[in-house]
Amino acid sequence: MQTTVEPIRGTNDPVQSLELSLVVPVFNEEESVGPLVERIVAAMAEYPHRWELILVDDGSTDATLVNARKFVGREGLALRIVELQRNFGQTAAMQAGIDTARGRLIATMDGDLQNDPKDIPQMVSELERRELDLLVGWRKNRKDGLFLRKIPSWCANYLIGRITGVKLHDYGCSLKIYRASIIKQVKLMGEMHRFIPAWVAGVVPSSRIGEMAVTHHAREHGVSKYGISRTFRVILDLLSVMFFMRYKARPGHFFGSLGLGLGAVAILILLYLGFDKFILGNDIGTRPMLMVGVVLLLSSVQMITTGILAEMIARTYYRDDASPNYIVRQIFDDQSQA
Repeated sequence: MQTTVEPIRGTNDPVQSLELSLVVPVFNEEESVGPLVERIVAAMAEYPHRWELILVDDGSTDATLVNARKFVGREGLALRIVELQRNFGQTAAMQAGIDTARGRLIATMDGDLQNDPKDIPQMVSELERRELDLLVGWRKNRKDGLFLRKIPSWCANYLIGRITGVKLHDYGCSLKIYRASIIKQVKLMGEMHRFIPAWVAGVVPSSRIGEMAVTHHAREHGVSKYGISRTFRVILDLLSVMFFMRYKARPGHFFGSLGLGLGAVAILILLYLGFDKFILGNDIGTRPMLMVGVVLLLSSVQMITTGILAEMIARTYYRDDASPNYIVRQIFDDQSQA
């Protein structure tokens, strides 16, 4: 349902363009969603431009949606609630919110009350002052467990920075400010929300990506949706990020390089064995090196063939892909309450 956002606190000009969209994915946060909205309204009370709040309910099975809908139509709050048909994951929920956002700038944050919305106006000013396209929050004084959250996060941030070349202290902080024109060029899939700076770096120079220390609170309600298993998923996702950043548009180069390397080793082995057989007259039928050479040669052919197929698939993807990775059941806003 497409609606027109009414003027909200901070401006009396009904034709002024919407400046900021605040996107918050929520999943089973029935105790947090009410205080969350109240804190956002209080934090944005002095913001001088028009803004909207977009809550994306990622298939919650508790009263999250019911509690959120109580704020629809509230004076001074332009609220839109995007209800997804089922739980698609945080990345898809964030993508749904970004696609729905109409502001010139887009802010994202978690719905568990650990991010502080009071940082948002200052982050917007910092992004504009430094002329950035993405400003990432840095939970410098993080209120999480040392062994299950902090240490795995430190390791992941180091690896991501080394591989992607985008040096940040805290990739995992959901509190970020984007220019809408930039983030809407990036399609988020899988569980890649923690790698958003790396994806953005594929659209703009890394010099236009910055970070700023932000406040972080301990969780007040519910339980974390993540555990130590997230570390292993991050490693797998990181390999995918490395592949897509370097070879997304040319996957044939990745597989072809492997194939040519394996083929070169196979040819050297087979040439040596051929010399040993036909020049020196030695028996090579039972030598393990012969089997290794044949397997490497077959693997080389397979890799090169895979590269060709990957190139064909990539071209089909770039030509035809326009489908979202989520399904919206309904959108609630001021007009849906009328």
